[in-house]
Amino acid sequence: MPELPEVETTRLGLLPRLRHRTLNRIVVRNPRLRWPVPDDLEARLGGLTLKGIARRGKYLLFDFGAVAQIVHLGMSGSLRLVGPEEPAALHDHVDWLFDDGSTLRLRDPRRFGAVLWTGNPAQHPLLIHLGPEPLTPEFDAAYLHAQCQRRSAAIKQVIMDAQVVVGVGNIYASESLFHAGIRPATAARRLSRPACARLTAAIKQVLTAAIAAGGSSLRDYVASDGELGYFQLQTRVYNREGLPCKACGTPIRRIAQGQRASFYCPACQR
Repeated sequence: MPELPEVETTRLGLLPRLRHRTLNRIVVRNPRLRWPVPDDLEARLGGLTLKGIARRGKYLLFDFGAVAQIVHLGMSGSLRLVGPEEPAALHDHVDWLFDDGSTLRLRDPRRFGAVLWTGNPAQHPLLIHLGPEPLTPEFDAAYLHAQCQRRSAAIKQVIMDAQVVVGVGNIYASESLFHAGIRPATAARRLSRPACARLTAAIKQVLTAAIAAGGSSLRDYVASDGELGYFQLQTRVYNREGLPCKACGTPIRRIAQGQRASFYCPACQR
């Protein structure tokens, strides 16, 4: 699933190409996404000029002034800029045609993404309950420690909860916990303030590195120019079960948490 680094990479790729461009037309080939594409999407956005593209968690927010478009890439989606003559493939569900000839195309094989519009993104039901952005000052040791004190769940589950902090997906949670020296199954309420300081710093470090690497391409994800992300080549524990830890040589272990795989080093993480 595209997480914060992949969505941010997409945003950074699209922004300089589409900002200040006027949207001429929207072509919806299949409206049956996770939530149906609104019938009035083109009527709301057609003829408007794109002022900017923001991100809230894993949601892209296209700012058309009084109206914003919300796009979520779901489990397998990608947004790419394609040539005007490039034919649509089976899973290419929505095109946005801009006044300079640019075509933005949503590909979503599993159709778990979303294309919606809203007049007030901050109050939209999908966004209003989201936690802070992990790369902002609001996400710090004091905040995380306070959140952990009231939770007995495993710390990996807590940092993947979007109401606690947005965008820390499975890969990045495992990697952050390794850098912080914390086992993924540790009960959140057992974490000390110094441990939370290490973890918030590790999350910021890992996500920043992932954005610089263009995200992680494991299955369907590609950036807006069709390029793959390469962070998966830098991982210290994720998907390395049985291989020696790059820090100490101890074999990496794998456990299941909430139907997801967690990877850790039993020597480096305590």
